[in-house]
Amino acid sequence: MKMHLRIAVKDDCRRILELVNELALYEKAPQEVTITLQELEEAGFGSKPVWKAFVAEVDGLIVGFALYYVRFSTWKGCRLYLEDFYVTETMRGRGLGKLLFDRIVQEAQELGFNGMSWQVLDWNEPAINFYNKYNAAIEAGWLNASLSKEQLLSF
Repeated sequence: MKMHLRIAVKDDCRRILELVNELALYEKAPQEVTITLQELEEAGFGSKPVWKAFVAEVDGLIVGFALYYVRFSTWKGCRLYLEDFYVTETMRGRGLGKLLFDRIVQEAQELGFNGMSWQVLDWNEPAINFYNKYNAAIEAGWLNASLSKEQLLSF
């Protein structure tokens, strides 16, 4: 098994979107993925890219990714926000997640960010156990809030 970690390129977007859908299924919310391939490509590789990702390949197939963007906090300053971090089920336990996560930590350090943040579902014990190995602070008390595209257009 030949593992390789690299920066995502536009041609990876189709596979990244497949993995996003796998992640949504794992998180019991497959209906929530509404982004199109074109939107993903434009947001990452268009005239104003807003995200960057690292992909993990095994024998030439992308089996995991870590996608982030810059988040600004009035309390903390610039931080790396890890939007999605996923390794396919069949490849878990082989060190790919650690490679990806360590690379994201390195990216935050290289860019001089004041920290990094992400979300984890409270029932996702394997992920929580993984993050605990990094002594991550997992906060309680914050509720997610959002408006959909349809809701935005209704105002």
